[in-house]
Amino acid sequence: MIAQLTGRVLHTGLDSLILGVGGIGFSIHVVPAFAQTLSRGEETTVHTSLIVREDSMTLMGFASADEREVFTTLLTVSGIGPRIALAALAVLSPDELRRAVRDQDLSTLQKIPGVGKKSAQRMALEIGDKLGMPAHLDSPSPATSAPHFGAVESEVKSALVSLGWSEAQAQGAIDALGGQGLGASDLLRAALVKLGGDRG
Repeated sequence: MIAQLTGRVLHTGLDSLILGVGGIGFSIHVVPAFAQTLSRGEETTVHTSLIVREDSMTLMGFASADEREVFTTLLTVSGIGPRIALAALAVLSPDELRRAVRDQDLSTLQKIPGVGKKSAQRMALEIGDKLGMPAHLDSPSPATSAPHFGAVESEVKSALVSLGWSEAQAQGAIDALGGQGLGASDLLRAALVKLGGDRG
């Protein structure tokens, strides 16, 4: 199990990064908010979870050990895989997830892309108190990023498709959010919330 890597950022994408460690470049999937905090050439530590499948090995990365533990706990829920677990942390902070599970707040849990009412009920039931109690809840800051419509929309659409939505679903979500002046990270977060809310 690769639980943590410290190295130099070689590349950052909207929801991924390449971390150079000892001459090896590790490709790591991360939430957009974390990717946006990193700069090429910067030395950083990424908390990781290695997902092993028959045909692939994928590294998921997190800004803190707490996020990694929440991700790992989410994977214990029936029907919740790595894609949905990572998307959960793109939409909700660990403490917001703790509060939602503690309060059986199904509407908040359904904001997670790919989580409908039944999945939200399973999350609340199966996770129980495994996440612990929320320490604090921060209010989200208003979006202030300048718009770069063509490149931003294209990048966000690609990220949504890579997370499992069809091109039509991704384009529909972006079109519905157009004209709000959002940067790539904020637009992806808003699209994830919209796509999650549109599910049954």
